[in-house]
Amino acid sequence: MINHQLTTTGFELDGYKIVKQFGLVRGIIVRSRSIFGTIGAGLQTLIGGNITLLTDLCERTRLDAYDMMLKHAEDAGANAVVGIRYDATEVMSGVTEVLCYGTAVKVEKV
Repeated sequence: MINHQLTTTGFELDGYKIVKQFGLVRGIIVRSRSIFGTIGAGLQTLIGGNITLLTDLCERTRLDAYDMMLKHAEDAGANAVVGIRYDATEVMSGVTEVLCYGTAVKVEKV
């Protein structure tokens, strides 16, 4: 798996030079809330503050999309990913697509 230190939202990695670009890589996850999660989150909204059930779901979904993107980059021959971004779209009520994407590159230490 690609070292997390060799991933960035920027387009350069300090101490490394990009020697090859492999192009766009992505990880896409589509998730829905369970009925229990929806009820639990609804109860948490009554109390106010951080809705931990939804926060945890969002964090797990983003991490899964990120890991899928890293696997895609590794399969392409990359050892790093630059320009990482996230996007989310509600596909239907309660169902969200999370996309993590970036540019797969090969880097060497300077």
